[in-house]
Amino acid sequence: MALRLLAVLVALVIVWSVPQLTRWRDERWFRLWVDRLSDLSGPGRVAVVLLAPVVACAIVAGILRSLPFFDLGWLVFAIAVLVYALGPREIEADIDAVLQARDTLRRDEAVAALRHDDPPLGWFAPVLVEAAFYGALRRRFGVLFWFFVLGPTGALGYRLAQILARDVALALDAATRAIARRVADALDWIPAHLMVFAMALVSDFDAVMGAWKHWHRNSGSPRSRLDPDFLGAVARAGVDADVEAGDGYVQDVSDPIAELEDARRVIRRVLIVWLAVVAVIVLAAWFA
Repeated sequence: MALRLLAVLVALVIVWSVPQLTRWRDERWFRLWVDRLSDLSGPGRVAVVLLAPVVACAIVAGILRSLPFFDLGWLVFAIAVLVYALGPREIEADIDAVLQARDTLRRDEAVAALRHDDPPLGWFAPVLVEAAFYGALRRRFGVLFWFFVLGPTGALGYRLAQILARDVALALDAATRAIARRVADALDWIPAHLMVFAMALVSDFDAVMGAWKHWHRNSGSPRSRLDPDFLGAVARAGVDADVEAGDGYVQDVSDPIAELEDARRVIRRVLIVWLAVVAVIVLAAWFA
């Protein structure tokens, strides 16, 4: 776990320091791979599309573990996979693009990029906050969670599952699309809950946990369905509570700028909580 934490810290520094790396995250190879399997459909197509590159990644990671100086080789490989899987862009960069837009046209383009797998969001605070947190889940926290659990294989598998499920440019039949979305939602379920619990620590605890409990009581979603739909409602409640509290004065929760600024701060705080918890686990293992 210590090596994985080091890989995450190095990868985060790289992606924050070198934003031009977004051009390196070329997903055309995966789209070509999906297109080549157009004869398959449903669960079989999803399984083959995802398992082949994931197994290849696992084999490379396993080979590096068996070589001399395997720690260094594995670490370099893990950092490379993480840098590729985190994205396609940093969520803070897209939020900043919205906040710093000089005119309506640039603002609308930035809003569209905030959560690119959705229809146009519009200039409304609640949907922008939701988009920011779902973007943070799928660009960062989901990748980090599955990396901590399964290493580079988990990070790459999560990223490819999200592309397969949510990239509207992919020509998928209805059965394959439905299965792919169920897989992607299931992979989101645990990290989304961990984001909620971290938000409760860094934001308004009562508002966050109250929204989480209210959603599970009243959503009508069956307990057997693993989906992250609760995250949007929880994020809105936490950010609204923060904005209303303000810095000694009450602000307007309908103001998209104020809400997005607070969403950005909360997302960064959630990351700090995650890294701190993993660091404590590492230290506990050392002293056990």
